[in-house]
Amino acid sequence: MEHPNHASEGSSQKKTGRGKTEIKRIENTTNRQVTFCKRRNGLLKKAYELSVLCDAEVALVVFSSRGRLYEYANNSVRGTIERYKKACAASSNAESVSEANAQFYQQESSKLKRQIRDIQNLNRHILGEALSSLSLKELKNLESRLEKGLSRVRSRKHETLYADVEFMQKREIELQNHNNLLRAKIAEHERAEQQQQPNVMPGNVCESMPSQSYDRNLFPVNLLDSNNQYSRQDQTALQLV
Repeated sequence: MEHPNHASEGSSQKKTGRGKTEIKRIENTTNRQVTFCKRRNGLLKKAYELSVLCDAEVALVVFSSRGRLYEYANNSVRGTIERYKKACAASSNAESVSEANAQFYQQESSKLKRQIRDIQNLNRHILGEALSSLSLKELKNLESRLEKGLSRVRSRKHETLYADVEFMQKREIELQNHNNLLRAKIAEHERAEQQQQPNVMPGNVCESMPSQSYDRNLFPVNLLDSNNQYSRQDQTALQLV
């Protein structure tokens, strides 16, 4: 069973413990000044610890209710404030630039979409499709454009044909010249071979072959022996009938 003295001590400890401070303006001037001094010193200490531990650039500026200035900066308060201004200006400029770019790209996108739609409609009109939405003036303009296009196509076709014909004619001349050159080389080669052959005089015969004289109306007959060898060269002249 719990002693009443212990119960009273526990309740007294709970009452004397530090409670949660309500965040609102302190009405008592003395208490407000004391709290300001304590909280200011704690804030300056935290700013110093943050700059040392995290290698951060910290600038702290505090004005009291009486207008007194308290400040802390690990580098310079003025330099940190200038850096802050530049960062704010850069961020605002970046936002304005991004907004301008977004608007520009939206306008360009809508412009390109209109151009694509117009080109698609024009292609359909050229193919003879979706003509019911065109007026008489638009149809006449389309007809004139088609006629001009056909004339340009025909002129280009004729130019291409003329160029092909001219090329083929030049090619034919080149082939003829090449053919004549080959014929000249062949004739020169034949003349060279004829000049290299020895001249055989009439009446000269080889030593290995016997001389024979032929008449215009006689035919020589060579008789073979039983062993299919030349036994002799009989030059019996046969009278041709």
